[in-house]
Amino acid sequence: MPTQYANTANWRDLPLTQGNWTYSADNTGSAVRFGQPGAAPLLVVRCDRTRPAIVMQRPGFGASQVPATITTSSTLRRLTAAPANPAVQNAAIPFEIAFAVRDPLLDAIAFSRGRFMLEMGGAQTLVLPAWSELGRVIEDCR
Repeated sequence: MPTQYANTANWRDLPLTQGNWTYSADNTGSAVRFGQPGAAPLLVVRCDRTRPAIVMQRPGFGASQVPATITTSSTLRRLTAAPANPAVQNAAIPFEIAFAVRDPLLDAIAFSRGRFMLEMGGAQTLVLPAWSELGRVIEDCR
């Protein structure tokens, strides 16, 4: 069962999830992927210029929306993650949260003091480093 930390006052003391951010760009925007080399990413944050939006995607199972919470050093926001393709059943699919490119939560993530936390219905809680690659993707969309 995944570890959940929603009401932990000392989330800043939790160990960081193992992995690194990797930046890439293409014709439709840019993205950062967090995870271990050679493994599927645990989280993707991308600038989708076709919407325009900043989209967070993380693997999950199911066909319905799940609750999500993002915690930064200055903000805690409860959100909803939706399956990117609800027609797919019984397989790992990306769940996504889309943000307007000027959403203040994006700045709170980029400028969080060293880390931010993502909890998403039933999935492993991620405590992620707030590296400059995140801010680069956000700025790419603005």
